[in-house]
This record gives sequence, structure tokens and C-alpha cells, in this order.
Amino acid sequence: MPPSKPRLEVRTELWPIAGRFAISRGEKTEATVVVAEIADGEFMGRGECVPYQRYGETVEGAAAAIEELAAKIGRGLDRTELQTALPAGAARNALDCALWDLEAKRAGKRAWEIAGITPPKPVITAFTISLDAPAAMAEAARKAKLPILKLKLGATGDPERLAAVRAATPAATLIVDANEGWRAGNLAENLSACAAAGVEWIEQPLPADDDAALAAIARPVPVCADESVHDRASLARLAGKYDAVNIKLDKAGGLTEALALAEAAARLGFAIMVGSMVSTSLGVAPALLLCARARFVDLDGPLLLARDRPKGLRYEGARLFPPDPALWG
Repeated sequence: MPPSKPRLEVRTELWPIAGRFAISRGEKTEATVVVAEIADGEFMGRGECVPYQRYGETVEGAAAAIEELAAKIGRGLDRTELQTALPAGAARNALDCALWDLEAKRAGKRAWEIAGITPPKPVITAFTISLDAPAAMAEAARKAKLPILKLKLGATGDPERLAAVRAATPAATLIVDANEGWRAGNLAENLSACAAAGVEWIEQPLPADDDAALAAIARPVPVCADESVHDRASLARLAGKYDAVNIKLDKAGGLTEALALAEAAARLGFAIMVGSMVSTSLGVAPALLLCARARFVDLDGPLLLARDRPKGLRYEGARLFPPDPALWG
């Protein structure tokens, strides 16, 4: 019998968040993900993405973009062709990671073997503390009892939040994510507050399209581009303003581009953070292949959910272990 043609299935899933997840742009209580599955006889590859409204994406639009490639998938679309079939973004990420997973299963190898990189090791992930009143953030940080805490800031009163969290967790490594919530007028004050609190890393303090002030001010704490960087084409405008880049599969459009982005960023002298959206373990697992280069890892998405999918990633406190092949790769 001739080999069966690859078949694509797409579905949307809702995963409840434990409590609430709040940043400077708003809050949510569930994660909506789009899953792509490519079946080829006895093998199936899976990928997951989180479409993000900040980048003009919708769940419906991402699912439709994936489904439009069903015929090409059936004809054997590969990862190389995919890079031009869809733009960088969530939809391409789900398909790219599904193709990696399928390729690994067909070959009887792990995805990192196919990528030609060293096997991923357990890593320590940051744990996110949602934007809230100073006392509430301090209490959440104290209860977390984890070594690296990522504070969501970007609102009036951030210096007070920083001071409260530092007082509650004197030994924790603190990183900050303002999610574009600061402005040139309060940048110096907030940078100074971060330095005083011993913060080691600041993500995206200013809006991506209004970040020129970063080049004209002393940066006492390294500043990492998040919303300002997507794929390799984004790197050229970051020089002089940012010290690091946060690589996320949903922004880069999958593991294929993310691996190339990590190499290019390191070559240009940027430090690297590996992050993710709030998603299940399926969305996070491929990102572990990037972590060998990372100064910080922020892959706590599954920890923020009320429940995860079967065979999910193993966390022991803040220590995150490589995926089981039953999950991905």
C-alpha cells in the first residue's frame, strides 16, 4: 500500500488559569490555545500556539491560517517551505512545532538530535507574579518561595511594588516585565527603583514603537526587548537600546526561526531570555531546545494553569525538565 498522506487537524482549547493573570494591558482567567496535529499513518506530530491580540492576532484567524495549509500539508509541506508559506507568528509556530514533532517520531529520534544541538538539561525557570497592589504582590512573592521571580509591572506605583516585594523576598532573584507600561517621563525613576531593589533584568519598559529614550539614558539594569523583537528581521533596530532579547516561539513563528534568531542575537552580542505565553506544556516544550544559550528562562506557563495536559512537563519547584517524547519531540 502507498504511504498515507499527512492529514491536518486544528482545534481550539480553553485552559483555566489558577486565579488570575494580570499585566499592564489587562488580565485573564483562562488561556486559549490553538493546537495543530499532523497525522501520517502511525505517527502524529503536535504543536500549540497562543494567538496574541497585541500583535493583531486572533484565535479564529490563527486557526483559519493553519487550516488553509491543509492541502499543502497533505502534499508534504516541510518546515523550510513553511517559513515562507506563513509569516512569523502564532499560526506558523503551531505548524512548525507539529512538523518538528512529526519528523522526530518518524525518525525515532529526539527533536534536538534532528536540530544537531546538545540535549536540553533541566533549567530553573522564573515564576511570574501578576500585577497587583504592592502588599498583594509581596505576599504572592513570599508564598511562592522560588529562587527567580518575574514581577509584572507597568502601572503607577511601581517603585512601591518593587520595594514591597524586595522586603518580602530578600534573597530572591528579581526580574521585571513592564509590558510596555512605562513612558519616557517615568523611565529614569523606574530604572532607579529597579536598581535600588536589586533587580537583575528588565523586559520591555517602553512601547515597542516609542522606545528611543532607551538609547539616551543610562541603563543601570540590563534591558531586554520583548514586544520589540519577533524574528531575525527585528534585530537591526535594537542596537543601542537593548542589552538582551526575549525569544518566544509564538513571536518567532516556531522553533525553526527561534533557533536561527538565538544564534543571530548571540552573534550580535545580545544576551538571551527564553519565554513563552501562558500555555500548556505542549506550547512550552519546544522552547527548552533554546535554553542552553539563555541567561534567564521564563517558561512557567503551565505552572500558572489550574491543570495541564497529560504527560505534561515535569516541574520540581522552579526546576523544569526536558519533555517526555509522549508530549513532544
